[in-house]
Amino acid sequence: MHKVLFICLGNICRSPLAEGIFNNLISNQNLQNNFLVDSCGTSGSYHEGEKPDPRSIKVAHDNNIKLNHLARQLTVKDLSDFDLLTVMDKENLLNVQNLLHKHNLSIHKTNLLLENTDLLNKEVPDPYYGDQKGFEKVYELIQIGCEKLLVDLTI
Repeated sequence: MHKVLFICLGNICRSPLAEGIFNNLISNQNLQNNFLVDSCGTSGSYHEGEKPDPRSIKVAHDNNIKLNHLARQLTVKDLSDFDLLTVMDKENLLNVQNLLHKHNLSIHKTNLLLENTDLLNKEVPDPYYGDQKGFEKVYELIQIGCEKLLVDLTI
């Protein structure tokens, strides 16, 4: 079983979208029993327990994806429980790698979601301070990244 954790800053915009998109992809291929998928954020507990941003919910809904996630913070237990820590941007990747290093865990299980895609920019930008169009663009990028990740994990 692959245990995949999607990580962004606050766990209300990008990572819950990635979790929802990836769950939809594995469901469409009847692979739910092969994966455990979750998401979290690296920033304190500022959004802990909150639903995803309404703009994330809207773009997910517009693409027939339901988000059932409540925001939570990355924990030390997550670092050992998940096989793959998939991060949205370089700043959060560095935060995760530093935490792994601090606890003497392998940083080799971390990656940027868009790392193995053909896209030039390997980061999913944070849409929080923008408008709905920013969330739509982020959705497209995450869809590309999740499709590639699923292919890479099922080869």
